[in-house]
Amino acid sequence: MTETKQLIQGCIKQNRHHQNRLYQLFAPGMFAVCLRYSKNKEEAEEILQEGFMKVFTHLHQFNFEGSFEGWIRKIIVNCALQKYRNNARLHAVVDIETNQYKIAETENIMAQIGTKELVNMVQQLPPGYRLVFNLYVFEGMKHREIAEHLGISEGTSKSNLYDARALLQKSVTHSLQVAKKNINYL
Repeated sequence: MTETKQLIQGCIKQNRHHQNRLYQLFAPGMFAVCLRYSKNKEEAEEILQEGFMKVFTHLHQFNFEGSFEGWIRKIIVNCALQKYRNNARLHAVVDIETNQYKIAETENIMAQIGTKELVNMVQQLPPGYRLVFNLYVFEGMKHREIAEHLGISEGTSKSNLYDARALLQKSVTHSLQVAKKNINYL
């Protein structure tokens, strides 16, 4: 029997040691997912805790087919979506002028901008844009699926993704310009 299967069975029997071990194994990875969907660390922690409460509550429904981590991730993403729906900010719109954006040079952007800074940029997106961006880019959903999950039209999903990318591109470009100025200043 695999360690994960033993942990799951122990958790179903309410064994606190097994629950703690399962949380310690999967919480760090799921926290990274939560950070992408939230506006800050505190909100991410809230989503993570709520998500793991649901994981432990519904653990008996896991049928040991497919990835257990994928099963947990789906619950976490659904908790993030539910939090968003409960806040009723789905139709928040940011007016941007997309014609003003130039395509940034993408070579070595990852080398010049740290992961934390990129996550922060995603967190700064308006909630609707952030959700569509995460679902499309990280969860691999199609616009039709996103529209169904969020209760929006397919066109709105496409528009939000386009605008999210434009805002991220602007943030990346600005960050690179600031970094160049700091280097030139030194």
